[in-house]
Amino acid sequence: MSNNPSKGGPERSSRREFLRKSATAVAGAAVVGNLGIARNAHAQGSDQIKIALIGCGGRGTGAAINALSNKATPNVKLVAMADAFKDRVDRCLAAVKERCKDRVDVPEDRQFIDLDCHQKAIDCGVDMVLLCTPPGFRPMQFEAAVKAGKHVFMEKPLAVDGPGVRRIMAANEEAKKKGLLVAVGHHLRHETKHSETIQRIHDGAIGKLEYLRAYFDTGAIWVRPRKPDQTEMQYQVRNWYHFNWVCGDHIVEQHVHDLDVCNWMMKDAHPIEANGMGGRQVCKTKDHGEIFDHHAVEFTYADGVKMFSQCRQIPGCWNSFSEHAHGTKGYASIQGHGSSVLQVEGQEPMRWHRGPDGHQVEHDDLLAALLAGKPYNEADWAAASTMTAILGRMATYSGKVVTWDQGLNSELDLSPASYTWDAAPPVKPDKDGYYACAIPGVTKAW
Repeated sequence: MSNNPSKGGPERSSRREFLRKSATAVAGAAVVGNLGIARNAHAQGSDQIKIALIGCGGRGTGAAINALSNKATPNVKLVAMADAFKDRVDRCLAAVKERCKDRVDVPEDRQFIDLDCHQKAIDCGVDMVLLCTPPGFRPMQFEAAVKAGKHVFMEKPLAVDGPGVRRIMAANEEAKKKGLLVAVGHHLRHETKHSETIQRIHDGAIGKLEYLRAYFDTGAIWVRPRKPDQTEMQYQVRNWYHFNWVCGDHIVEQHVHDLDVCNWMMKDAHPIEANGMGGRQVCKTKDHGEIFDHHAVEFTYADGVKMFSQCRQIPGCWNSFSEHAHGTKGYASIQGHGSSVLQVEGQEPMRWHRGPDGHQVEHDDLLAALLAGKPYNEADWAAASTMTAILGRMATYSGKVVTWDQGLNSELDLSPASYTWDAAPPVKPDKDGYYACAIPGVTKAW
């Protein structure tokens, strides 16, 4: 690993090395042993699982409520919270208390505010941390949690660039050695409609896969206009969705759900290359930062299967959050928040409802594994899915065919030189207040 944790990262990784790591069993957890994991779940011999929430926005609030409402054990308590902004901590704390009052004990001295707040929350004697900040902060926070020996739930995506993915991969190898449990917020992996449909795809019900389709087409996302007293760093962190160093663009932050499902359909393989196009047609005001409002990408897997992907954030258009697999004997279609259908030629279609919300089930599963002393680690395939989304952005921004190795081994690090409110962010507005965005054919994206 580089001596500078904010720049660089672990030694360059080839596709073969990535696959090797992703295929490795959670050997560290097995060495620790079931009894050891169960014992380490509880601080100082207590039977209470203490949790710290890092990132108190909407998803962080939801994750905290899900963790405290888990079906495995009532003996969980939220004892620390951290966010860049105090108003977010206040709103989140009020919302979590309203739903889970008896499982919240977060006095003012365990409420931490600032860009480096994560370390203080991690150091509060907790057993598990929920990492729910924007993804640009994820690699350094995951590294800190693993170094401190904490079990982790972290939201998707896991990074915004190749160096960040490599940092996640390296930290996860350490997590395995320490026997730490690591869950990732890909809630679709925990929903009935997805698991039932994809198991049958893996069993060959629709034959050999020929091509996949994935969609995350929605209206425009929120904007948070600039305030007169904000530094540029404060403005960008508040308006994080519109800046790549914090968000990764919506193909990474949002569409990663669908790309993960397609990788899952391919038995957790990942594409070997991508090409695509994208741009800004509507969402291009001063408040929209630098990201595109539409992307269309063709991904190619090692066996030649194509995955056709599109995501869009433009009002007034056709919307879809769905994934589709087409095989030699039939097809399968899964709606992200709806139901699924699998059609084999000559047979009646099979259908599944969503089942329990995966946002809750993923925490039920994590804490059940912790109590049972069972290994649990979702970071390998989640890192591959994050890198798939980053690869797509590289293709749309550059207008070039980008290979997996080029993307994963990229030295293009989007992170700032330092994380302070008076630091200069990686991108700045021009004299008229607009941010430059990528120009296909001109922009170097890796």
